[in-house]
Amino acid sequence: MKKIIKQNNYAFIDGQNLNLSIQKCGWKLDYKKFFIFLRHKYRVEKTYIFIGYLKENEKLYNYLKNSGYTIIFKPIIKNNNGKPKGNVDAELVLHCMLQYNNFDKAIIVSGDGDFHCLIEQLQKDNKLLKIGIPNKKKYSALLRKFQNYHFYINFLRNPLKYKKRPY
Repeated sequence: MKKIIKQNNYAFIDGQNLNLSIQKCGWKLDYKKFFIFLRHKYRVEKTYIFIGYLKENEKLYNYLKNSGYTIIFKPIIKNNNGKPKGNVDAELVLHCMLQYNNFDKAIIVSGDGDFHCLIEQLQKDNKLLKIGIPNKKKYSALLRKFQNYHFYINFLRNPLKYKKRPY
């Protein structure tokens, strides 16, 4: 009888990078399907998503929370043009390190090279499971040396695409 080894893997998602990269590919991600994908494919037990907070997005935040995500908010500031700006890189790194002893392996979801040092440390400590690159055609060259860990979310369009529900 084959014994199943329970894994305790965590995912850390750069929400802005994931959302904008997938939109540039011409489709919208169904976050509930993505959560289920991570749970089944990579045995992810806890999924953190890091996003900027805007009051008008409460419906989205409730949807993410109800889908199973743990949301970590970044306060938003507006640039000179009034466009919201909220870089979540420091929060993602901090929370990954705060949770470091609580997970077996981590998945980092971003194409941003700012996570290079985190990914390098996770790999060195044998705690890196995967890197979810939102768009294979556009991601940081700093992440190329970790290609053996990549999975490309834009290749998962059919199973993960948001489809307007008929009800």
